Amino acid sequence: MDINLLLSAALTGIFCYLGAVDSAPLLGVTGGFYVVGRPLVSGFLTGLAFGDVKAGVLCGLAVQAVFIANLSTGGATNSEITYASYGGLGLALATTKDPAVAVTLAILIGQTFGLIFHNSKQAFFSFFNNRAQKAAENADGKGIVYNHVIYPQLVIFIIRFLPVTLAIYFGKGMVNWLLNSVPHQITDIIAVLGGVLPALGVAMLMSIVIKQKIQLIFFFAGFVLIAFANLSTLALVFIAALIAYLVYIATSNQQKQPLTATNLGSEIDTSKDDAAYEDEDMF
Repeated sequence: MDINLLLSAALTGIFCYLGAVDSAPLLGVTGGFYVVGRPLVSGFLTGLAFGDVKAGVLCGLAVQAVFIANLSTGGATNSEITYASYGGLGLALATTKDPAVAVTLAILIGQTFGLIFHNSKQAFFSFFNNRAQKAAENADGKGIVYNHVIYPQLVIFIIRFLPVTLAIYFGKGMVNWLLNSVPHQITDIIAVLGGVLPALGVAMLMSIVIKQKIQLIFFFAGFVLIAFANLSTLALVFIAALIAYLVYIATSNQQKQPLTATNLGSEIDTSKDDAAYEDEDMF
């Protein structure tokens, strides 16, 4: 038994529980899902668990780019991001430490096993909801606490800690065997696809954020500054903030233009045009 691997896998499983959207210790959404559950943060934490923070952050950065535009509508989601983050990153750090492999494993785990466990948990919670409702009807405070907090948290911990821990511990040999057994052409294709998927995630985010085509100018300007001027991302953030503030001032000034003779004339002309559509026979 590999004690070091088991300990690293167990720590990763605990982090996966803490990053859940309904995990109580980190207040669910506040400190869990939107902090610990993010792939970039999970890469750092998984790197700590496996003793290689640099590789963890690099793998987390690649996975974060893929899921950067991931949206959840109500309780429905197309991928369980915490399973993808900790399951995929844990397996990648236990094997090749390659960001492309981390992306491939994260998508595979998040969109298959992660969704299965997540939807099973949601369906199973209806059992505790009925018990909590009956406890409330009977004024049973202890029953409400147990069925609304304690029992669901135990289920969340078990359904996240055990699968992730076991997948990393027992899946390491399988992933190594697959990577060593398949032809190099297949692994090269996986590496290429793993490198393209982060770009796809950025493109999906652009389709959500960019509302007008002219806004693409800012994106290409930032790309040129990083690619050719060798600016750091932090420097580009300050430049982007300055440009955004200038654009905000310019647009707000246009909306608060004073009433001039030209504007007054246009309003008069508009009223005349509207009057032309009135039916004189009705008056």
